[in-house]
Amino acid sequence: MTFRLRAVRALVLLAGFYLMGVVLLAAMAVLDWLLVTRLFTARAAWFEGAVLTVTVLLAVAILRGMFAFLRAGRLRPVPHGVAVTPQDQPELWEQVCAAAEVTGERPPDELYLVAEVNAGVAEQSRLLGLLSGRRRMFLGLPLLAGLTVPRLRAVLAHEFGHYGNLDTRLGGVTMRGREAVLHTLEVFREGSTQLHYAIGALYIGYARMFLRTSQSVARHQELAADQVAARHAGRDATAAALRTLPVLDAAHTHYLEMYAAMGGPLGALPPVGEVHGGFRRLLAARTGERLAALSAGQRPPRPHRYDSHPPTAERIALIEELPADDRTDGSADEPAALTLLHDPDRVFAALEARTLPHEAVRLRRMSWDDLVMARAVADAEGWSRPLRLAVARTLRSAAQVADGAALARRGAPAEKVEDAELPGLEEVLDAFDRGLLWMEVADRIPKPTQAARLTGASARNFIRPRVFDGLAGMIHLRLAGTGHAAPDIAWSGQPGLTLPEAWEKDMDDALDAAVADTPDTAPLRALLAGTRRVSA
Repeated sequence: MTFRLRAVRALVLLAGFYLMGVVLLAAMAVLDWLLVTRLFTARAAWFEGAVLTVTVLLAVAILRGMFAFLRAGRLRPVPHGVAVTPQDQPELWEQVCAAAEVTGERPPDELYLVAEVNAGVAEQSRLLGLLSGRRRMFLGLPLLAGLTVPRLRAVLAHEFGHYGNLDTRLGGVTMRGREAVLHTLEVFREGSTQLHYAIGALYIGYARMFLRTSQSVARHQELAADQVAARHAGRDATAAALRTLPVLDAAHTHYLEMYAAMGGPLGALPPVGEVHGGFRRLLAARTGERLAALSAGQRPPRPHRYDSHPPTAERIALIEELPADDRTDGSADEPAALTLLHDPDRVFAALEARTLPHEAVRLRRMSWDDLVMARAVADAEGWSRPLRLAVARTLRSAAQVADGAALARRGAPAEKVEDAELPGLEEVLDAFDRGLLWMEVADRIPKPTQAARLTGASARNFIRPRVFDGLAGMIHLRLAGTGHAAPDIAWSGQPGLTLPEAWEKDMDDALDAAVADTPDTAPLRALLAGTRRVSA
């Protein structure tokens, strides 16, 4: 079956999706008319009233879905994007218009910069695209930061390729029809009554048939758009862009979790414009191999059975089968597409103002170094607190025994310990030297119920990493408090503290000795003594 015939078949099924609602409404109207005019009797009035009520509620659900279907092509406000005009960003608009021109399409009426690794074109369409309207393009700033200009050209041409080179407008109608169907199903899924779900079940069954039938058309559209991109930007640049997108997506997720959200527990934010703008610093600090490593261990998302995108590997293979052209990727020499923007700092700040929640306005702003230091201190306090509490309760219990007080029963609720009573690093090491670590302290460190039944070596091996982390946290607090630790944003690695050379070299071995089955705190004490001599 040719593409045109498949598109016509999908269009007929799409019309049937809407007509199904019309048929259901007509059937219920006939049923209600018969009940009122022919079948109404006083004896069965309650039953007929119930039927009328149910049909009215069903009609409301169907009408809601039909209106949702018709409104699916409408453009909505963009609260989380920054609108840029040709006067604001002429060089970026020049690339966008060139990509539209090469596909034989008109450029967008609006261009929005968003905070996603994505690009797309939406259209204010009527009759599911048979009648075109206002066109809007979305471009992710992280995408501009991670793609070179040739690769951006490939992405832009691909997006406009969904509208041009369609073998007919019917292909575009099918694509937008799939979006409308999915939007309608979401409306039914959000219904508040069982009747919404009942009607939704009918539509879901029909939608599955339509999506399955139209999938080949949708995938043909994607591959055709790839061909357009290769003709405009070059074969190598298009294939490289497809390879880069999943790497950028993984890197951006890593950045948001590791850097942008760093101040979340502190009620703080990076400097203005750096919530999204810091991503370009991470990209600049990492080689392609280090960026690829962020996605290397991730399993690619399982494709949806009705996904319109063919597997990326298949798309790349088809592009690489194209004849070689005289345009190489040249990624080493090409600038990032972000250079197309005038005053990118201002754009990042504007995007930040549009994407952060309103309550974020009250959060304090901190430099990256101050943020790293504050987070490191907060984390160290969190790691060390369970150990310090356990040591404090052990020392209090030992003091009570020495004073002749009754020994607290094992498992009894622990007494509250004030922060001022928490022991310092030397007191914790003294408790270890007294043999209290595995006799008393370890039992007082919180652990899951299942682990509480462990004894002997199994119990020690389970709790040892927590003791190690608690002791490391206390050391970080000591070094940060005395000025021996410096913050390191580490765009190419992991943010944290830079410790003195002796500590970087010997701390792990010293901690292992201190938490061994027979604790030896001498190596840690020697490092602490060396730090004090340097301070003096």
